[in-house]
Amino acid sequence: MLLDATYVAFDPPTADRLVQLGATNVVRASDCLIIGPSRRDAVEHIRLREAWCSLSEDHSDRDEFGEKWDRLYSPDVRWKPPVVLWVSVSLHERVNLWRACSWLKNIGVACGHVVVAEFELVYGTRTSPLAPPVARRFNCSASVADHLDKVLLGRLGEARPWPVERYDRAVRLWENYTDEDPLPFVESCIAGVEGFPELAPLWGLLSSFFPRKTTEGTLRLSRLDELILTILSAEEYQTDVSVFCHKSQPGVELRELLSCTGDLFLEDRLAQWARHASSAFVERAPGPNPEEPMKSFVYRLTERGMRLRDKGLNQLTDAPSLPIAGAEAYSSSAPLVLLEDGRLARL
Repeated sequence: MLLDATYVAFDPPTADRLVQLGATNVVRASDCLIIGPSRRDAVEHIRLREAWCSLSEDHSDRDEFGEKWDRLYSPDVRWKPPVVLWVSVSLHERVNLWRACSWLKNIGVACGHVVVAEFELVYGTRTSPLAPPVARRFNCSASVADHLDKVLLGRLGEARPWPVERYDRAVRLWENYTDEDPLPFVESCIAGVEGFPELAPLWGLLSSFFPRKTTEGTLRLSRLDELILTILSAEEYQTDVSVFCHKSQPGVELRELLSCTGDLFLEDRLAQWARHASSAFVERAPGPNPEEPMKSFVYRLTERGMRLRDKGLNQLTDAPSLPIAGAEAYSSSAPLVLLEDGRLARL
């Protein structure tokens, strides 16, 4: 290992492994940027992410030791070249990779001093490498740490800086991802960008968070919210856990989406529905265990909620807004809808 290099890890297990292998300057940049606001400007990004995190009833931007999950913008980081970016095929990590490239360019680190160590999907883990593959539409759980030590060290020896053109494409992707106008980014996802195969599945995931418009003009809930309101019962209250573990096809699809947001996002989204204006689409009551996440409240769908789910929205603001990168789902000021051909359009 180059002990005087700077290593950027996009998930905690990778950061821990690099330290075990002898790295002394490891920067953890593992925020989940799939959900919540993101901005190109670092100060604004930090401010909005902290505000977003503060709205959560259980989520925190720090680990159990008080360390921030995301230190990319921290002023105490020593960006001593070469800078090695360790990235798997996880959609989380790929978005953070674009952000890291943009930030390093912004602070004057030449792309020739940035080495990208990319890792393909490995089935199972480093302790069980022959486990059978699990087919998923969206891979958000892959990790560099899944690989054996010899693979990590070998890949480090082989890794080289990206060509300038590819590096600049990563920077532009972050700029488009964080722009308040998401349409150019969506077009890039649909058309494809050379060297970035993650774009198609990423948009497949992100599109699930935007409200939909049918060819007849009806406004429908996002697929995520439709699944949640389909699982919720009008007869009995359910905890977040019972919604998450629901034994049904909607439950399977919901868990697939939540595998990229984290299960606590379900708790946040249900709370957002319960607090939303005076709409009373979802009712909330104290749960069986107020001290335990996912069990502190219970939820029930109202008759108005059933009509909203089955008949559609009268207006986008019927549902609670949800920030996604530089845009916002269910926004009144910049209304965006998902069309049936998979593209995003202004209402």
